[in-house]
Amino acid sequence: MRERATRRLPLLDTAPAERADAARNRHRILTAAHELVRERGTDALTMDAVATAAGVGVGTVYRRFGDLGKLAHALVDDGERAFQTRFLSGPPPLGPGAPASERVRAFLHAYVDRLTDEAGLLAVAETVTPTARYTSGAYTVHHAHLAALLRSVAPRADAHYLADALLAPLAAGLVLHHQRAGVTAERTKAGLDQLLRGIADGAG
Repeated sequence: MRERATRRLPLLDTAPAERADAARNRHRILTAAHELVRERGTDALTMDAVATAAGVGVGTVYRRFGDLGKLAHALVDDGERAFQTRFLSGPPPLGPGAPASERVRAFLHAYVDRLTDEAGLLAVAETVTPTARYTSGAYTVHHAHLAALLRSVAPRADAHYLADALLAPLAAGLVLHHQRAGVTAERTKAGLDQLLRGIADGAG
């Protein structure tokens, strides 16, 4: 099934055209930030540390990215674009062509897999302000996609609310806490499956 709503969704906000020097600075900053996270972990990711590693003034980092959350989002941009391409136009059951119930489950499981590798950076991006997660372009796309599928699974349910409810356990900070407590990805997926069974039972 192809949902009209999801087919029109943008992948991410498109950045305006940059001057060559600005593009070089952006690349230098992102490269330095990636290296900093690889060597010292996300706890070391600060605007000052990135500026020092990139050899630019901290003001340049702020001008290019605004705050630490936007910088962290930029660091996971490639992974987010690939993820969105998979669930918007990739093969089923994650992409179009499978029943909506299967696509919801595949989406949530794929989200867990992505968080296995990127929870640390996403936690930085999602918690820089109290509403940072929910106002990001990525969350808007995820929520709209999931709500569109849920309207097919449970037409009489509040799909908008249920989409938020299913995404709540996938907040990166919570997943990171679970990872450190030894909660496996498979356990997280099993818990999500229980929530989905509750939605299916309620729809029936």
